[in-house]
Amino acid sequence: MKEKFKEAAFWHREKIGKTLGVKCELCARKCFITEGSRGFCNARKNIGNKLFSMNYGKIAALNIDPIEKKPLYHFYPGSFALSYACAGCNWACEFCCNFDISHVETPENFGANFRPEQIVEMAEKENVKIISHTYTEPTVFFEFAYDVAKLAHKKGMKNTFVTNGYITEEPLREISKFLDAATVDFKASGDENFLKKYSSVPSITPVFQTLKLMKELKIHIEITNLIVPKIGDKKSKFKDFCKWILDNLGPNIPIHIIRFFPSYKMNYIEPTPISELEEFAKEAKEMGLRYVYIGNVPGHKWENTYCPNCGELLIERIGFEVKSYIKEGKCPKCGQKLEGFIL
Repeated sequence: MKEKFKEAAFWHREKIGKTLGVKCELCARKCFITEGSRGFCNARKNIGNKLFSMNYGKIAALNIDPIEKKPLYHFYPGSFALSYACAGCNWACEFCCNFDISHVETPENFGANFRPEQIVEMAEKENVKIISHTYTEPTVFFEFAYDVAKLAHKKGMKNTFVTNGYITEEPLREISKFLDAATVDFKASGDENFLKKYSSVPSITPVFQTLKLMKELKIHIEITNLIVPKIGDKKSKFKDFCKWILDNLGPNIPIHIIRFFPSYKMNYIEPTPISELEEFAKEAKEMGLRYVYIGNVPGHKWENTYCPNCGELLIERIGFEVKSYIKEGKCPKCGQKLEGFIL
């Protein structure tokens, strides 16, 4: 059985009392896994007191998406990304919109077999210059993502993660050699009570640590924040969230305020009122964040990018479609240098 699966990275054998097992060091949960058991993500299993990646090369989703769908608004706007996922996740969000591939008990039985070379060759064939490791949590298919990302860089392609940020320092440093951009997804402005109850996440601290390390490693960062009406929309938490970003990442980090839609186990909650999203967006701008967007509301003016100095329209969007965009890193009207754009 051992030969069938890929040995995992970032683990060691450990004994707790009289129980021998393995300690996974990939994500902030740091699961202690006994013989025959799996980690929280179900994607890593102890077989013979070795840790194995059960979802290596098992592709559960594969599409070509606009980069704006990630969402990445300041990273090659108007371009496309070959997007793929392997099954599994290290969070358990009750509102997950991809629950059919993230909440899977046996990821090795889900999806089609691919080699890393095939993902890169497909991107080449379709003339796509970006590969996005997305849909589920790329941390839990780290070994495959790493192999794909390394090959993609050799071909001159870029790599992006759409992630909850629960990765630990060592693997993030390792993949940063090939990781060009990341969308880090927050829920309820990082409210720990919300995350414990609805996502089974014990602490948001590791995500903030990840963001600071990504900045140090010069990975392009954009942040999403899902606003869940009534249970995940505290203004005080949102202000704290914005202040942390300003203090630690600076005012030029794009922030996407995302509209909630009923899904999975939380289909009883109504979509976030657009007026509430607008209030949050205005608050973020007033606090000093220069690039604030509203997501999941196609056609809204807050989908567009405006010059933070003069208000000139720089990038016009409708949904995931870019209608027009700047070709240089400065405002064509006032000449303001635009920080944090990769064009």
